[in-house]
Amino acid sequence: MPQVFVIGDDLTGSNATGARFARAGLRTIAVSGLDRLSCTTEADVVVLNVGTRQCAADRARAIVREAVRALPDPALLAKRVDTTLRGNVGAEVDALLDEAAPGTRALVVPAFPEAGRTTVGGLHLVDGVPLAETPAARDPLTPVGCSRVATVLRLGTRRSIAEVPLDVVEAGVAAVVRELVAADAQLLVCDATSNRHLGVIAEAAARVRAADGTRWVSVDSGPFAVQLATALGIGSAARADPPVLAVVGSITETTRDQVLELEQLLGARFVDVAPDGLDASAIASRVSELLRSGGRVVGIRTSVPGRHERADPALAARIPGVLAEAAARLLAEHRFGGLYATGGDIAEATTAALASDGFAIEAEVLPLAVAGRLVGGPHDGLPFATKGGLIGDRAAAVACLEHLIGVIARQERGMPL
Repeated sequence: MPQVFVIGDDLTGSNATGARFARAGLRTIAVSGLDRLSCTTEADVVVLNVGTRQCAADRARAIVREAVRALPDPALLAKRVDTTLRGNVGAEVDALLDEAAPGTRALVVPAFPEAGRTTVGGLHLVDGVPLAETPAARDPLTPVGCSRVATVLRLGTRRSIAEVPLDVVEAGVAAVVRELVAADAQLLVCDATSNRHLGVIAEAAARVRAADGTRWVSVDSGPFAVQLATALGIGSAARADPPVLAVVGSITETTRDQVLELEQLLGARFVDVAPDGLDASAIASRVSELLRSGGRVVGIRTSVPGRHERADPALAARIPGVLAEAAARLLAEHRFGGLYATGGDIAEATTAALASDGFAIEAEVLPLAVAGRLVGGPHDGLPFATKGGLIGDRAAAVACLEHLIGVIARQERGMPL
């Protein structure tokens, strides 16, 4: 049976959420209408579009109740809502909790940072503008007249609502755990302005679930549900697919921010290599130690010089060859599902060290970031992605790694690539 059941209120949003789960390596099937659920029994994630955004509230409640009953007791139940909270948000969450197991609570995390949607002080913002001052407030069919998330919810539910403020989320997982445990409300609206915040809330919810058995319903526009599924051990985190080896030689601030995002969103772990520590054998041994505790992404990264420090050109010239040799040693000794290299010189040195003839390009993950497979040599066919060191925003490396994780998951399960 499917592990995740997402109920959406419109087709495009439902499909977009499904795509995020698929990128995380989960077999995902999206359908419209209850009569089509019979084709989803082989899926990890079922995304059901019930088309209720423009329905009357009572009709939306009835449809959502019927939907929940159609696929009972998934590991995670999620209510996909519009990024601007249009539609019957409160009524549909209320109906979903009516049918969920007793004691189930809703985590309402509507922030979608990549799309400019954030929540601060309980207010939902679009590119920094309060929701009620955006075009969503003037939507001819489903206008949103208020910016506070709790107020939007109260239009459709009388259940208790509490807010988890941004300063608590910024204080970290333990602080959010305390807040979730202390609040006795059935719906908890969480502030968030970054993907890191989503990860903190998800990890806190998973810890509460492990400690006292609390079941959570995710109410969000897509990103948080995927984070919560990962934190709960659903999907590749539970299947122990072979990890990705990441080789990061670029020492730009852009790359540093992207690596930080990898750590926060994908739990990536790196061995730091200082300019005076360019020993391929020692580096490979340290990464081997990391592999013993599992994880989806492990790798090597060069240390970033201090603000007033200048990199030694002679040492910088040695970095690609040493990191490439360490990668070759690791791939010879361990099973990896894929390889990621950032920085053109690192990618070139790595493919040479692996005795590859070339690179079969399959996809452009984002501009100047491509993915495919190694051609020739002992690692022929190994999924590979590479990106320039100055390319992309904070989420660019995450996009590349999620692509590889999805390819690995499909390959491990014999799914079409």
